[in-house]
Parts: sequence; structure tokens; C-alpha cells
Amino acid sequence: MSNDVPEDYMTPDYLKKAFKTFRKRLRLTRLDAESTLGSALSGGRKSGIIAIRPPNNFPQEVWDKLVEMGKLRTEGMGLYELVEDLTPKEKGSNEIYDK
Repeated sequence: MSNDVPEDYMTPDYLKKAFKTFRKRLRLTRLDAESTLGSALSGGRKSGIIAIRPPNNFPQEVWDKLVEMGKLRTEGMGLYELVEDLTPKEKGSNEIYDK
């Protein structure tokens, strides 16, 4: 573990910060991929990215704890996925238009 990690890194605030950082990184990764798909032939499709490597400025124990808490799911090969992306959409949503 690196020296800049606080001893009490498993506090709810620290876990929340790590989770927020993960979500932001995933969102930016998806936006970056979608911007490269922006040709006339792509039809404005969404990115197929569902999992990323977690930001390395947090220790591995934090990501393991978030998996244990049910916030993330491990995909293997060091990739993690948001569990909230796996939950079904509410009835009556416009998910058919999101594709």
C-alpha cells in the first residue's frame, strides 16, 4: 500500500469518495469512446463499455469493500462494473429509445 493512504481509509466518506471517482471515470471513459464513434455511419450509438479498471489512487482493499457492499461487481482481469447499471429499468421508462 502507498504511503499517502490514510490509516482509516475504510470510513464511509472515503468509500463514498472512491465510488464517486469510479462512477466519474466510467462516465468519462464512455463519453470518450462515444466521441470516437461519432462518424456518420455509426448512427450515434452508445458505447458498449460496461466495466473499467478502477482508479489507482485508491487501494485495492477499497474496491474489494465496495464489491462486498454490493456497489460494484468484479468482471475479472482487474475490471469492475457498476451494479446499478445491471438493475432493470422502471416500468414505463423510455429504455426502448435509449438504444
